[in-house]
Amino acid sequence: MSNEEEAEMADETETEDEAASPEEPQEDEEAAGSEPEGLQDGDFVRLAYTARTVENDQLVDTTDPEVAEEEGVDTEEQTIEPRVIAIGAGHLFGTVEEDIKGKEAGDTGSVVVPAEEAFGEYDSDELRTVSAEKIPEDDRYPGAHVDLDGQHGHVETVVGGRARVDFNHPLAGEDIEYEYEIVEEIEDRTERAQGLLQMFVDADLEMWIETDEVEEETVVEPDEDDEEGEPETETETVEKETLYIEATPQLTMNQQWMFQKQQIAQDLMDRLDLDRVIIQETIEGGGMMGGLGGMMGGMGGGGVEEALEDADVDADEIVEELEGDLDVEDADLED
Repeated sequence: MSNEEEAEMADETETEDEAASPEEPQEDEEAAGSEPEGLQDGDFVRLAYTARTVENDQLVDTTDPEVAEEEGVDTEEQTIEPRVIAIGAGHLFGTVEEDIKGKEAGDTGSVVVPAEEAFGEYDSDELRTVSAEKIPEDDRYPGAHVDLDGQHGHVETVVGGRARVDFNHPLAGEDIEYEYEIVEEIEDRTERAQGLLQMFVDADLEMWIETDEVEEETVVEPDEDDEEGEPETETETVEKETLYIEATPQLTMNQQWMFQKQQIAQDLMDRLDLDRVIIQETIEGGGMMGGLGGMMGGMGGGGVEEALEDADVDADEIVEELEGDLDVEDADLED
């Protein structure tokens, strides 16, 4: 084979390679455009976790009842169990949420949250000396938690008339390690709503989602050609996805709910794609009102004298006192 023939074959080979090469970037583009696998922002999961300080292994938070019992956590005031969280909603530190992304139900993980993201770096300027008189007498001892000038702190020492108070968070400067397990992914919207609400109110609330038909008034603008026309209203029937929540004393008396009800309801609507939230309160018969009704009924049936006798009151004495008061009033009027 001559040199010219070899050169021609080489040119043909290069041409074929160049023709084939554009297909490779297309495959990369398809891979780049595919949806990410695993859990992502907006997904709901039931998460079991335990968080401890890296340096001292101090318990920060846990969803494990056994760990809570071992550490002496008061389980009567709160429910210790795996929690429902929405990824990307800020229910956990961002580092933990990022570590969960891409995983699936059943996966486990361990991640360290740096101090600056967790409870902040320790600031020595926040350790201040104040007059002991500014601290309530019952709280003048090391370790007491106090609120001074709108800041929360804990007492370090009390010497004479001075006290050293640390206004840093008790866990400031501590890296926090989270060990977690993704128990399951939550798809049911009612279960999602229950999980979200329990982030604010530790109560077992009955709730359900319904699609209601609601009549609404809408404003109809006049035609552009109608210069004298005025806007009119018309009634139309629309469908609204509604979350119903049966109110309980734990809910209605919860301070966070009382002050943030609108924000919590809005968060529920945004994350669950709902149109509205309705809180229903049921008041049962009987109890105190029933007792009052019975007492009033007794008065009506047996007369005032009978009621006074039951109450161990001398009716004649009351009548005499009333007559005496009337005589005094009459005398004042005559004068």
